[in-house]
Amino acid sequence: MTSGDGEGEPGENLAYSPDRGRGILTPSDREFLLGRKTDYTEHSKKQKRNRIRRRLRNAILDFTILFDHLEDRDRETVFNPEDEAREAYTQGITDMLGFLHLGTMGYYVPFKDMLAQGVNRAEQELAGSDYRMVTVDFNVDPVGQIDVDEVIDKLEFGDFDEITDEELRAFVRLLAESEDFSATSMRSEMKEQMTEFMERVTEAAERRDRRVEELND
Repeated sequence: MTSGDGEGEPGENLAYSPDRGRGILTPSDREFLLGRKTDYTEHSKKQKRNRIRRRLRNAILDFTILFDHLEDRDRETVFNPEDEAREAYTQGITDMLGFLHLGTMGYYVPFKDMLAQGVNRAEQELAGSDYRMVTVDFNVDPVGQIDVDEVIDKLEFGDFDEITDEELRAFVRLLAESEDFSATSMRSEMKEQMTEFMERVTEAAERRDRRVEELND
């Protein structure tokens, strides 16, 4: 089933749907990039890539017009997909940011500076004033080697606040790649534990609120 916007069949493979309408790429462009159509000569491949590059550059320029002139309701509709299509659109937004990060490496203006300027422009648009100024922090810090014994000690003694984000990401990755890891068994066990965890979180929040009330009496 296709919609009036030519979005194709919603779902996690929406981006690869052959029925999807034209975006930056034409359906023919997608078939070419995905290798679904291979009867191209070397000359026609070169022409195809040139056309894709031109459209992509024009699409980048179009965002200046979209930012300044597209009505709010139109923008909000674009970023409010049907529930079954949200995963595909979220992945698309993620990949768009990744593509920009890759594409602007070596660009004369660093990606983080353009990101900061873009967020500031959006904040000023929301506020309706250029006096709205925000600080945007963006850093790319590689995850290095962690001390596994140290992380396990923190877990064993309940020192969760001392676990850094770097340690947490690396440890979860190591855990997921271990031979003993079972997503199926962990899913059911974690769901059971999550219920108890949320009860404790709620109790803690209620005790905190009662304490604040007592202090304010």
